[in-house]
Amino acid sequence: MQSIPVDTSRLGVLRCAIAPEVKISNTETQEVKKDRDGNPVYTVAVTVRQDRRRISVIEIAVSGEPKGIDEGQIVKVTGLVAFMWAMGDRHGVSFRADAITPVHATPVATQVKGGGA
Repeated sequence: MQSIPVDTSRLGVLRCAIAPEVKISNTETQEVKKDRDGNPVYTVAVTVRQDRRRISVIEIAVSGEPKGIDEGQIVKVTGLVAFMWAMGDRHGVSFRADAITPVHATPVATQVKGGGA
């Protein structure tokens, strides 16, 4: 399977659409998918919107539970890689990242109008 690095700086705003969920490798036994090191694999659905184009949703797999990620929050995706896959007549693109972290916005200063004493 060929991996293709993705330049996330060209993807515009990345926003969590569905909070991290553990990935299940076997639906009958509810076995959790693990990476090579035995860490559980999570998926995070992320919206991508570039230059006033339509919003796309991609599911990104990441090892270990991403902390502090809530739905609607802007996120930073580090080490994003795309994988082309095919199984019989089905084919598609999967995404994996080294990390997904929350982007904490800086508080906006509130302007207070002066009043009489």
